[in-house]
Amino acid sequence: MSRTVTVGLDGSPESRTAAEWAAREARLCGLPLRLVHVWEPMPVRMERNETGIPPADGWDRIARDTAEGLRLRHPGVEVVTEQRGGEPGEALVAAAEDAELLVLGSRGLSGVGGFLVGSVGQSVVAHAGRPVVLVRAGEQAADEHETDPVGIASTATRYRPVVLGVDIDAPDDTVLAFAFEEAARRGTVLRAVHAWTMPPYYAYGLAVDPAFQEELSAQVTAALRPWRQKYPSVEVVEVTAEGSASVRLVDASHHASLVVVGRRTRRAPLGPHIGPVTHAVLHHATAPVAVVPHD
Repeated sequence: MSRTVTVGLDGSPESRTAAEWAAREARLCGLPLRLVHVWEPMPVRMERNETGIPPADGWDRIARDTAEGLRLRHPGVEVVTEQRGGEPGEALVAAAEDAELLVLGSRGLSGVGGFLVGSVGQSVVAHAGRPVVLVRAGEQAADEHETDPVGIASTATRYRPVVLGVDIDAPDDTVLAFAFEEAARRGTVLRAVHAWTMPPYYAYGLAVDPAFQEELSAQVTAALRPWRQKYPSVEVVEVTAEGSASVRLVDASHHASLVVVGRRTRRAPLGPHIGPVTHAVLHHATAPVAVVPHD
């Protein structure tokens, strides 16, 4: 099966928003869009709960209507549908195996920003072997673009930057390649962010040695150099700043079209996890977040 941009569809507003984002991404990638619904068999008396979600036999109509709408709004994008049975987290992880990336929707925490990532979403992010993108409910195409001279964002303006969290201790080519490719597709700036905290032996109020900051900046530059050569059309802005990495990335997300962070695939004693920085970014970023697994 050829690679696809795959999105989990459950009929909720957030999953429909994710499907719209996935359709835009499929157009940028030149790939088909696959809508996947996971159906969990359950007793007949439980087939419609207080949320009003219809039983499994109603999903064919929802999938068909959603697919038709996406084809009309995104001409040229091939849209296919698929239904899988089983536990949602496991089924979506399996669906991601033959996808270029998997897209999931998430409810917004508030009008200010951030995500509400449920147990299924967290499980998929922690276990998927392919990049997973979380899209907040209400995300619009114009939100990914710069504002025009009168302060209005629209798809007629340039894409906002792609923000990349850089780990200079273990820079991974999979994460870097994904971020550069996304910036290249959008024809936009790649903002590479590395945050650092004061070494524990520094006394309170003692100025940081400029050589220490210069060394960190040099390491960021070295990590990015091969990819700047491979993607000469991508303008790169390097940001090396003191502070919390998650706070810096969340702040940068306010002016981003996409935030890219990594997740180690090595198993911890208690099973896979997504790491504290990625966890914080997922819950507080205001732009779509791509979590890229790597060794």
